[in-house]
Amino acid sequence: MLIAIPLLIIPVVLYNILVLTEGATQADALLNDPLFSVTMTSGAQWGVSWGDLILFVGLILLFFELIKSTSSQRVAIVNHALSMVLFIAVLIEFLLLRGFATSTFFLIVVMILLDVLAGFIVTIIASRKDFDLGN
Repeated sequence: MLIAIPLLIIPVVLYNILVLTEGATQADALLNDPLFSVTMTSGAQWGVSWGDLILFVGLILLFFELIKSTSSQRVAIVNHALSMVLFIAVLIEFLLLRGFATSTFFLIVVMILLDVLAGFIVTIIASRKDFDLGN
């Protein structure tokens, strides 16, 4: 049943921990200030922040969520429902809480929305194919 839990809850939890432990203003600084930098072959410095790392983790998990959405198991329906609940929760956080009105969190919200849409679209297409084959 653990497979039904949306993986995108991980970046949401990381972001929540960061904002709720540091406060809204300090969390904004932590999300944007470079954690470390990498010197590129061009000589430019690429600064990587906590926000970048959270988005990176989110994108990797979105890939796995999209793969999970192609499953036709019954647990996939539970996963779609939990993804919708997660989307509603993060949308409320984004709209109503001060520390969550950032570009980083907005992109997390968009990733979760894409997961919800992909899950429902894949399920509808798969059920339509099953219905067509039944005739």
